[in-house]
Amino acid sequence: MSGWLKIPVYGALLGLLYHQAITYLFTQWRKEDFNYGYAIVPIVLYLLWEKRAELKRCHYVPSWRGLVPVGAGIFLYALGELGGEFTTLFLSLWLIVFGLCWLHMGWGKLKVIAFPLCFLLVMFPPPNLVYSNLSLRLQLISSQVGVWMIRLFGMTAYREGNVIDLGFTQIQVVDACSGLRYLFPLIALGILIAYHFRASFWKRAVLVLSAIPVTVFTNSLRIATVGFLYPAWGAKVAEGFFHDFSGWLIFMVSLAILLAEMWVLGRIFPEPDRAAAVDDSPALSDGTPIEEKSGASRGRGFGLPQSVVAVVLLLATLLVFRSVEFREKVPVSRPLAQVPLSMGEWIGDRKAMEQIFLDTLKLTDYSIVDYRDPRGKEVNVYIAYNDRQTKGESSHSPDSCLPGAGWEFHDSGTVVLPVAGGDGKPMRVKRALMEKSGVRQLAYYWFPQRGRILTNMFQLKAYVFWDALTRRRTDGALVRLITPVYETEQLTDAETRLQAFTRDLVPVLDRFLPGKE
Repeated sequence: MSGWLKIPVYGALLGLLYHQAITYLFTQWRKEDFNYGYAIVPIVLYLLWEKRAELKRCHYVPSWRGLVPVGAGIFLYALGELGGEFTTLFLSLWLIVFGLCWLHMGWGKLKVIAFPLCFLLVMFPPPNLVYSNLSLRLQLISSQVGVWMIRLFGMTAYREGNVIDLGFTQIQVVDACSGLRYLFPLIALGILIAYHFRASFWKRAVLVLSAIPVTVFTNSLRIATVGFLYPAWGAKVAEGFFHDFSGWLIFMVSLAILLAEMWVLGRIFPEPDRAAAVDDSPALSDGTPIEEKSGASRGRGFGLPQSVVAVVLLLATLLVFRSVEFREKVPVSRPLAQVPLSMGEWIGDRKAMEQIFLDTLKLTDYSIVDYRDPRGKEVNVYIAYNDRQTKGESSHSPDSCLPGAGWEFHDSGTVVLPVAGGDGKPMRVKRALMEKSGVRQLAYYWFPQRGRILTNMFQLKAYVFWDALTRRRTDGALVRLITPVYETEQLTDAETRLQAFTRDLVPVLDRFLPGKE
């Protein structure tokens, strides 16, 4: 079979393996924050077309070393499939494509197309946890700098989290104004500009890294401009056409700043004169490439043994993950709707979650209860359960959903409670102090996962992967407690209250959530 005919074979196998991940990727591209992803593949194809002359000068030298990234990609595929993480699957897909190119084309050709292949990574959106935290930080920074700009021009402005108070109105810096919508495509353009910028590596690195402060500065300028124009134009300067147009204009200004920066770097730090570029392809005195003299493959077909091994590995992976069920559904021991409303001195009031959130979270079962003690002090309890965790249907960390609406986190970390967990040892839980407009709340949360108490998403993903392999179980839960820090009390009082409530709650949870066996 001709070498080029193997490409559809690989395409079919990768399509079957990564169908769900690719579908999710297109879903993400439909969002405004990631719609630049549609342009990445055409750009890569153009970059490859630019390299056509260099590729012709290199011969195919199939290399078994390409099996290393292919094997790593298959491992990440298993990790992503069993751990329920799309980002891991994206990296897996890229590694396998990279490895197949190395396997069949050889290192010489791979070096020629290394940049276009690496640039493909830009089309993958970051993990939700990274994106949410970065978005929050950029919102806060943009709000701070925007307020500074407004004050610089003599206007009065105050900031409370992501809300800017101008006196006559308030402006909320939401996710759409965080700057991330421009940051990722601007970084991608910065990488392309740096690639074509014939300069030292440090200049290229500065050019790419500067995309972050440039985005923050221009986005802050956009927020400040809304403040300047609001008295004359009203709310329409922050919505509709004006909002979209200002976003486009700010992006073009950011791009112009990067181009100007490239010009300045070239003028202030000129490159030393270099000899005319020569063909660096290794050759003998008669002009014949060394690869050809040493017996390198001159055919246009790919190496047959490498093709057979690669196809067998991908086909075996496909068959294993299509024929073996690694996630058996494990229901709760009792419905969470039966979590008692009376625990010790605490009396609860059950709440319902809106359907829009249920559709997003895809929970198997949940419970939300507001408990109060005889003194009127409140603790909100949220319990979410998945009978099996898959991609898009797994426990979500409050780190990515609690921040927002002006809330700021302080003193985040883990604490050990004098409460016996499922293994009989003191429980370690995540702790976070949230504050907004002088109002403070203290939160504890942890992940009961098949007899373990976990405190971060990395632990959760690792154990989901391991338990899927060894126990065919991926069920798990999230428990989150929040109590206000009342004006009449100290933080230690709220801490004592949450610890006492946790001590009452944990034995109750053991009757509802599945344990180790």
